[in-house]
Amino acid sequence: MDFPHPEYAIIPGQRKNDHCGVVGFAGKSNVSLYLYYSLRALQHRGQESAGIAVFNNKIVVTRGMGLVNEVFSVDSLKKLNSNIGIGHVRYSTAGSSTINNAQPFLIHGSMGDMAIGHNGEISNAQDLKEFLEAQGISFNTESDSEVIIRLLSYNISRIGNIIEGIKKTMSMLIGSYSLVLMINNRLFAIRDPYAIRPLIFGEADGIYGVASESVAFDALNGKIIRDLNPGEILEITENGPISYGNTTEKHTAHCMFEYVYFARADSIIDGKSVYEVRKELGKTLARESPVDADIVVPVPDSGRTHALGYAEESGIPFVEGLMKNRYVDRTFIIPDQMGRIQEIQLKLNPVKEVINNKRIVLVDDSIVRGNTMKKIVNLLKASGAREVHVRIGSPPIVAPCYLGIDMKTRSEFIASGKSIEEIRKIINADSLAYISIDGLIKAIGFPKEDLCLGCLTGIYPVKIKGEKFRDQHSLDSF
Repeated sequence: MDFPHPEYAIIPGQRKNDHCGVVGFAGKSNVSLYLYYSLRALQHRGQESAGIAVFNNKIVVTRGMGLVNEVFSVDSLKKLNSNIGIGHVRYSTAGSSTINNAQPFLIHGSMGDMAIGHNGEISNAQDLKEFLEAQGISFNTESDSEVIIRLLSYNISRIGNIIEGIKKTMSMLIGSYSLVLMINNRLFAIRDPYAIRPLIFGEADGIYGVASESVAFDALNGKIIRDLNPGEILEITENGPISYGNTTEKHTAHCMFEYVYFARADSIIDGKSVYEVRKELGKTLARESPVDADIVVPVPDSGRTHALGYAEESGIPFVEGLMKNRYVDRTFIIPDQMGRIQEIQLKLNPVKEVINNKRIVLVDDSIVRGNTMKKIVNLLKASGAREVHVRIGSPPIVAPCYLGIDMKTRSEFIASGKSIEEIRKIINADSLAYISIDGLIKAIGFPKEDLCLGCLTGIYPVKIKGEKFRDQHSLDSF
């Protein structure tokens, strides 16, 4: 059977993977604590499951449901004594939230043991899965990460060379992927040609590694060396990195949502300070959409830096008018709608003394479904706020994400098919304004053609059936 040609992704609406965090370390001493603490630093990227794989004569995987510190104990970490390993935290955008879908995944192939951790989404996973099944390969999970590792095993075995097998696999994948891959006692980091998801190379105490965000190295008192290049294959050894070159596209497609919401504010991704980007988003928002008000109140924690920028630019005092229960999950990444609504009620409490009879500018990073914002606006008004003016640090989200964030169907977006005024009425705000797309692009600091803005524009950096492709020159060719 011929290889499936990776021209188009699967039909929109199918749910195929995770927005997660990955780490990998190699050194001359035990790396288990480096894996553990770096995963703790990336906990915001996934709270459903956590896992670590290390090499001790064979690859051994320990994984479980829950937070990193719930899955791993001191005793379990002692058993993971190894000088090489990878780790993963998961939140699902597809497949059930079960141990079966937790990562790293481990398989046994002709080249030995292989384990993988994946952040991203492979849009043509179903086509590739059907291809592999036709070769007699079976699957144990719903995750496209398993598709990647089985395709890697197939290609490496068929070609007989690890690097060429990886390159062949990359040529067959459509979508986003930042990967940590162990093949026996060798560690590789791989970033897709569009560099959609972040992947950063660094060092701590002479131990080299990669992580989804720079904060993983901060937690280890380490240092960033550089971001992986688009399409780069990097082998990480105890003596440092070996790069096997890049497979680049004309332009990148860095995910704008990493800067707006998903990454920690203290991270540096592709040379950009997330904190500074979010502050500039707030300043831009204040210039584009000013309002007469008494205080600026952030939606904690994701809207705090945007609100600081808004307050600084507008001259309106910044006030912590909402207190967050820090032992509650991030509402956006809770899988079910009922869970999200219940969590909102536990998550935030208004400080009535500072908001009573005040005209409030309520600043947040984004509105996706609208339930959280409506609840917060009503909380503030019920607690005495005279006016609530909502300002949002991203443009309206109107189209699905097929590249790793749980925004899959247009019907779930409050902005889909609605005017700003209609959304304002739904969330019960006195006024509502979003940052412009041009303002967003300028604040992030990459050219428009180097960002993925698919969820804002409906135009994607990879070909997806039924959707517009950014390199398409005319509608006639679509």
